[in-house]
Amino acid sequence: MVTEHSEATEHSATVSGDNTPLALKILVAGGFGVGKTTLVGAVSEIRPLRTEELLSEAGRSVDDTHGVDQKVTTTVAMDFGRITIRSGLSLYLFGTPGQDRFWFLWDELSQGALGAVVLADTRRLEDCFPAVDYFEHRHIPFVVAVNRFTGARPYGAPEVSRALDLDRGTPVVLCDARDRDSGKEVLIRLVEYAGRMHTARILDSVG
Repeated sequence: MVTEHSEATEHSATVSGDNTPLALKILVAGGFGVGKTTLVGAVSEIRPLRTEELLSEAGRSVDDTHGVDQKVTTTVAMDFGRITIRSGLSLYLFGTPGQDRFWFLWDELSQGALGAVVLADTRRLEDCFPAVDYFEHRHIPFVVAVNRFTGARPYGAPEVSRALDLDRGTPVVLCDARDRDSGKEVLIRLVEYAGRMHTARILDSVG
């Protein structure tokens, strides 16, 4: 299923004219329990595909549930949703599993992706380090979206950027993963940023 969606996305992203519908593949990544499934479900205009399973006692022994003690399910493959940003522009959203033991899926999910959203929880900011490193090393444009959890100490975008040691210019935005409009704004910011990055790389390659 992942391969079929990837191929469809790549074919749909071939633009021959201004009126050609454009579909872009976006990843939603981050640590365990940070709100990836929630964000995909909130913004998707179709019933999202979810691969959640109940947390087992065996899983709790390898997954760090500190700070998300009430979480009872986990994504074991991916979440999938779709949102239309404007007429002729749709995004296919692929939520990645957050645990280290499912990282073998990331390389396949990232094939053909325009960019990624890295969700962050300021109570467990270190949990998004692996996702940040993954996209930086593979030169995949991404934005960091700070999911504002109730009771979490508020931090501004510059503070989060410094704490994560982000490359200069990497956007950091605040969001509520439960709110459709908030999630949509994050995705628009990513598309704009990724578009600038890809354009700059094309210009560099022909320069």
